[in-house]
Amino acid sequence: MRFLLLLSFVLLVTLSSCFAGDLILGTSYNGRLVWQQKAEYMAIPFKKRVKEIFYSDPGQQIIKGIIARDLDHSEALATVTAGGVGSSFANIRLKSARGSSLNYQIELYV
Repeated sequence: MRFLLLLSFVLLVTLSSCFAGDLILGTSYNGRLVWQQKAEYMAIPFKKRVKEIFYSDPGQQIIKGIIARDLDHSEALATVTAGGVGSSFANIRLKSARGSSLNYQIELYV
């Protein structure tokens, strides 16, 4: 009985982490956090919320890692539309599920 309970718990944790809309590109190991922003949009019934995040480094440092964490663990999606790892700028697009809010924590490492 305990084995079945443990197995179902592990399966639930695995599935919940697979369906999260987190974006992890590159690495944050030995990187310095240069930019951090929280992106929030309230939900509107029957509408998808879209937010574009723009970052450009005035010192032209190369981005080594991008992490966009979905704090609500919703069905939202984060994508890099321009720049990103290996560039000095990044454009990140956040898109919520229909009728849901956006709640992301975005971090950039150089």
